[in-house]
Amino acid sequence: MAGHVVVVGASLGGLRAAEQLRAAGHDGPITIVGEEIHLPYNRPPLSKDVLADAGDDDVERLHAGLVFRRRASIDDVEFLLGRRAVASDLVARTVSLDDGTTLAYDGLVVATGLRARRLPLPGPAAGRHVIRTLDDALGLRSAIRTTATAVVIGAGFVGCETAASLHRLGIRVTVVDPFPVAFERALGPLLGGAIQRHLETAGVRFRTGTGVVSYTGSHAISGVTLDDGTTVSAGLVVEAVGSACNTEWLAGNGLDLSDGVLTDNDLRVLGVDRVVAVGDIARFPNALFGGDPRRVEHWSMPTDTAKRAATTLVADLAGAPVAAAPFAPIPSFWSDLLDLRLQAFGSPALGDTAVVESGDLDHLADGVLVTYLREGRLVGNVAVNLPPVRQRALRDAFLLPVS
Repeated sequence: MAGHVVVVGASLGGLRAAEQLRAAGHDGPITIVGEEIHLPYNRPPLSKDVLADAGDDDVERLHAGLVFRRRASIDDVEFLLGRRAVASDLVARTVSLDDGTTLAYDGLVVATGLRARRLPLPGPAAGRHVIRTLDDALGLRSAIRTTATAVVIGAGFVGCETAASLHRLGIRVTVVDPFPVAFERALGPLLGGAIQRHLETAGVRFRTGTGVVSYTGSHAISGVTLDDGTTVSAGLVVEAVGSACNTEWLAGNGLDLSDGVLTDNDLRVLGVDRVVAVGDIARFPNALFGGDPRRVEHWSMPTDTAKRAATTLVADLAGAPVAAAPFAPIPSFWSDLLDLRLQAFGSPALGDTAVVESGDLDHLADGVLVTYLREGRLVGNVAVNLPPVRQRALRDAFLLPVS
């Protein structure tokens, strides 16, 4: 008997998990639970295309432009949207939802992903925004129509993409980050500093090496106070300060939830049977990068992990072995920042050395390639404004046998 599989999480990871379960031969019922009311949709455009969209704020119209096309193989999958998992008993194999429903399962896929972190700072609540969901983006779209100034807290990809979008819309935007250079954790100071200079030349302002201590204003935000005592005017603030893992519903089951959900190389959640994890909540070992378990928040991970996790879960439900080949996916992500298109392969953040292989960091728009090494071994490549044929070669550089 194939059994009932419950997928908790209705974003890209959950959708791909259902599709891959069918591809792996699971013909039993599948239920996908999602906290949002929307069918799975594409998130990267939220900080770019959605903000720049000149149309009205019709949710259905915007969602239609983002929704993922679903394979015919999952036409019979049940979606329970607008429901949140609040607890689980992984011994009894049940998941409890916020409406009082209890779902019994034979196999479970953990795909609850991340939520935007919020800053616990004093000051008014009105005017504070994050950008993780479609509803977040709609709220920000509405707010930017009535302001001329904005502060983005966080100089990572979401923060700088949002700042670039606001700048294109004519808003005076300042990016604040406690690190000395934008993208320092993700790309290192060499390339990160070059991108920051490029954005500054275009008119985006940066206040790096300083943090925010409070928000000013009576009923709504009018500015942010920095730890150096200065204040930056702002009609709104976007908090782009990272993410928190949605693992609370798994508490009490003896799992390692210290950073996402710890799994083995086959995406089995350690300490429990017939449970796998997918997407950026899964902390798994990858021999390409030393074998230490890590979460990866790159675009490619939901699809890559879903394929392996589905194969594992179908095998476990049947009592069969999983293929012996190690799971060694190559992370990849992309970003658009004004006239720059970044494409990355591997994990540049793991590098201890960055080398400019081609191009000039002072002329990023003309094309640059930066390679990242860790103890002399390739761990990442970042291409800026390079043609697709060059990008494919960067990915191929990682296609080596893994022992």
